[in-house]
Amino acid sequence: MKDGANLKIETHLEPIRQSLYNPRWFKEDRLEFLQAEVQRLSFGTLVTSAPLGIMASHVPMMLDLSAGGNGRLYGHVSRGNHQWRDTPSGSEGLAIFLGPDAYITPRWYQTKKETGKVVPTWNYTAIHPRGPVSFIEDAEWLRVAVTSLTRHHESAAENPWEVRDAPEAYIAGELKTIVGFEMPITSIEGKWKMSQNRPEADREGVIAGLEERNAGLDSDVSDEVRTRKHLG
Repeated sequence: MKDGANLKIETHLEPIRQSLYNPRWFKEDRLEFLQAEVQRLSFGTLVTSAPLGIMASHVPMMLDLSAGGNGRLYGHVSRGNHQWRDTPSGSEGLAIFLGPDAYITPRWYQTKKETGKVVPTWNYTAIHPRGPVSFIEDAEWLRVAVTSLTRHHESAAENPWEVRDAPEAYIAGELKTIVGFEMPITSIEGKWKMSQNRPEADREGVIAGLEERNAGLDSDVSDEVRTRKHLG
């Protein structure tokens, strides 16, 4: 079987059709690992289908695991964002979370010296949760969601900012300017494209090359290449 042909991702619930090209070398299907990465990354893209076409919003999201299964994503969009108005309630949504990425030059491959049969590529990580999306206008739901999101991102601060630090009337007014959403995750796919399909010498060259170049997210990508190398 050719790489990427007729592959199915096994999820916590049931097999699904793929939403991204995911050859066997790069497939990451450990549910708890993917859930932890979604919560760590937090910021992603919510994609839905509306009668007039595909819509997408780039927003912070939280993952709630209390309901079991794959978990539930939730967040909010601006009330002025037509995505919440135009997306039919309960229609399928796709969230996309991207991790570190970097350009990989063939100059770093040992194979270049041996055969010259190499081309550039790009290393990256991606997580695709899917499920039915509902939009929520309830003020109390929004307050709880915003408070949870804020506490998550303020947790490392010595004196974290709290929603209650702002005047109550001001917060009440701000809540009227947003609409919440939630998406129970029916399936989740993970892809860690980190040179796993290259020979050992090429992977070592990628790690060394990224560490030497040290631009953008090169350091994070080199760490991922090293981790995936040890995972085998």
